Amino acid sequence: MTTLYTTRATVVGGREGHARSEDGLLDVQLSMPKSLGGKETGTNPEQLFAAGYAACFQSAMGHVARTQKIPLTGSTVTGQVSLASAGAGFALEVALEVETQGLSQADAEALVATAHQVCPYSNATRGNVDVAISVKAA
Repeated sequence: MTTLYTTRATVVGGREGHARSEDGLLDVQLSMPKSLGGKETGTNPEQLFAAGYAACFQSAMGHVARTQKIPLTGSTVTGQVSLASAGAGFALEVALEVETQGLSQADAEALVATAHQVCPYSNATRGNVDVAISVKAA
């Protein structure tokens, strides 16, 4: 395996703290969601994960479309991340809602299935996190 990119982020204060990437491009206040008793004055790890997974998955779709010459004219990916209790600890549940333009439903589903094999987030979560994917071709 060849490393293509590495980044670092430092958090001080956990879920009620502050996160900053080494280059300063990510610099966010963190807070607990109101549903977990927090003040919700900042973002939280689940929101960051949802955005990261959705962005990465959409890029994987574009990569697959380009390499396989699939006529994808547009797409949106919405990531949903849930924090769940799991015994004495916690677990994540993920749902990706994918909409494509320029493809039939069958072609969109095939593209998404291949992207799910290519996406680093999908590969990292496979076998560890339940990921449900819905596909809608328009």
